[in-house]
Amino acid sequence: MKRTSLLALTFAATVASSAATEQRDTTESVTQEKKEERNVMLNASDANKPREIQIGLPSEDINVYENGLPAVYSSAVHKLSAHWRSDNSLGEVSLMTPSESAIATGNVAYSVNSNSRWGEKAFHAILSYKANHFGWQNFDMNASGGITDNLLFTASVYQNFDPGSFRLKFTDYADRTQLYHLGLTHLLPNNRGRISLMYKHSRNENPGNFSNAAPFIYKGDGSVEELPGFKLGTSSYVPRNGRFQYMDIITGEMRTWNLGEDTQNMANELTLVADYRFNKGWKGSLSFKWMDAPRAKYVDFGGSSISEVSADDNYMLDDGSTYTGLKEGRRTWLHDGKVRNVLLTTELQKTFRTNTLKLGLNQWHYSLDYHSASMQWDATVEEYPRMLNSTYGYNELSPEYTKGYENKLAIYATDQWQATSRLSIFAGARLEYYRMNADRIPMNRFSGFHIGAVSPADGSTVAIENIVKNKLNYAATLRATYTLSHGFGLTADATIATRFPRINEYAGTGPTEEQYKRVTIPLVRGGLTYRNSWLDLTSMVSYIGKTNNIDQQNLTRPGSTESKTVLLIYGIQTIGWTTSAEITPFKGAHLHALLTIQKPTYKDYNASVTFSDGTAMAVNANGNVVKEIPQTLIELDPSYNITDDLRLWLSFRYFGKTYANLQESLFFNGRWESFGGINWRVNKNLSLNATVINFLNQKGASGTINGSELISKEDAHLFAGHYMSGNYLRPFTLEFGMKLEF
Repeated sequence: MKRTSLLALTFAATVASSAATEQRDTTESVTQEKKEERNVMLNASDANKPREIQIGLPSEDINVYENGLPAVYSSAVHKLSAHWRSDNSLGEVSLMTPSESAIATGNVAYSVNSNSRWGEKAFHAILSYKANHFGWQNFDMNASGGITDNLLFTASVYQNFDPGSFRLKFTDYADRTQLYHLGLTHLLPNNRGRISLMYKHSRNENPGNFSNAAPFIYKGDGSVEELPGFKLGTSSYVPRNGRFQYMDIITGEMRTWNLGEDTQNMANELTLVADYRFNKGWKGSLSFKWMDAPRAKYVDFGGSSISEVSADDNYMLDDGSTYTGLKEGRRTWLHDGKVRNVLLTTELQKTFRTNTLKLGLNQWHYSLDYHSASMQWDATVEEYPRMLNSTYGYNELSPEYTKGYENKLAIYATDQWQATSRLSIFAGARLEYYRMNADRIPMNRFSGFHIGAVSPADGSTVAIENIVKNKLNYAATLRATYTLSHGFGLTADATIATRFPRINEYAGTGPTEEQYKRVTIPLVRGGLTYRNSWLDLTSMVSYIGKTNNIDQQNLTRPGSTESKTVLLIYGIQTIGWTTSAEITPFKGAHLHALLTIQKPTYKDYNASVTFSDGTAMAVNANGNVVKEIPQTLIELDPSYNITDDLRLWLSFRYFGKTYANLQESLFFNGRWESFGGINWRVNKNLSLNATVINFLNQKGASGTINGSELISKEDAHLFAGHYMSGNYLRPFTLEFGMKLEF
């Protein structure tokens, strides 16, 4: 339940490689997907979650699946990194392509697909240890084996102690995560299959999720300059005192939130997984999960304009003295939720002479009890900023409330058909019955907003409204590949998926009946492939769009701290060209290279707001390039095996110029993200590795610039050399790792 119009995306350049994978036959696809996921966990923005793979649209939600079911049903409240990590409890991590994801889950996106390590009869144990030069330590252990001939066990413990790249004064760790798994597997007689039961417990404290922001000097040419005494990535822009006064949106009472203690998450999960081989070649699978998260909490920080204040402005420090200097209007949202899932997916599959047919069913139920509070405060602009005066504007900026459930009951089918020796066709369809029952508060927010309060605008009383929806969603995909001579091939596919607004989109005011419309996402691609003994090349042109995207946007009056929240419903379309190559020039050497050129643009994006003095301002972003998404993407992944046991690797990602606000007036220059490392398998039991993150030591800003939504192109030059704030990249980091396996 993010406050920006787009989720901040960490761009991945495995897109075209995965697109090429999707075009091949089933056996090759599985093998290639395992290889292409190699960089999913290299995230230059967050060390504790996989990067979100960019397809030219705002992220719908988290796209990580575990044993065929969502790792978390929705990350709007219960964050993925609070309950899932790519740890040793997993036996396989791969990628689902957008067309596969659309049919199996209803979501058009590249998705991480993970499966648990269930164990074999022989005892097997893995212990991994990782550390970095900032003091991070990570312990990750799995043990599995046989109890009897037909009964296996698996047990995992994951412990993360991450202080971040700077010290938070109110807590010891920017991320403290604990995951525990305990599972049993019963092997059925005659190799008919297995039945597995897994218990999982997660605990997470992640105050670092709101600390990735900093002040800088925006120079007007797409570059930024560090403030004297403030280093991007290693200086904290989080206040020393981790306590905030806020107003409870339910009761109207004033309460205190502790950033260290009140960012805790906890969940319990029970998973049942079964595979069975029927007669006549049919294979069946079933995945069932019950998950309860009684504590799902997180914090968002935002900002507005930075200005110079004098003694006449009467800003006071916490010691009572008068403050003069730089000040920023800060915003904070405090999120508190309870989540429960009951999820079931079952599939039947059979391979005929030229076809592989799959039939599936989803029954996914999601319950949510969630509310948030917002407040504003003024702070000094320095490392460990100090609060000026007190918090104010309680619940004026998009506090949220929703309580209810949504249920998805879907049937789907896919068919992989080898029509001729040269022609392969993949087709799939999904039909989903969607029901939502949600309580919401449809009124505009104001200072002092809570249930039972009286609106100063029209005298109405803030009250809860119940919304019930029963709708049908659908998805379909068709893909064809044709092999020409001399290694050349043609490929084309089309996917369409629809959905109606989900429960999390009613946490704010939500859409009215007139605004409640079907969201449609079409994806069309086509191109040429070429393969020989040392080169695997794919070049594709694609179009993807999205209609009726629902979002909330905080619009700030330029040069001030005053902001208003508006509900937006708009479209996005992206046309792109992608070329990807897998090159093996000689034994031991490999290069993955990718180039994407795309132009994501807004459609029907209009918003207006009236501020407290009666000034009305509007933004028209129709045809503008979508902020935060680059138009040029490059990935280069060279590696070399010096010996069979010693491998050197590098990963470079280039993200072209990105716009930092809606009106294309402020922007960030292109940047390189860089990773590198060495992996050494010492013997059959011991492996060592070293990794360098951001070894080019790039310190540029990324994402959006706080409070810049209404700055026009005509006024952009006025902000050159101004103090602003936004997000930044992870700093230069040295990591070391060890894996002991026996």
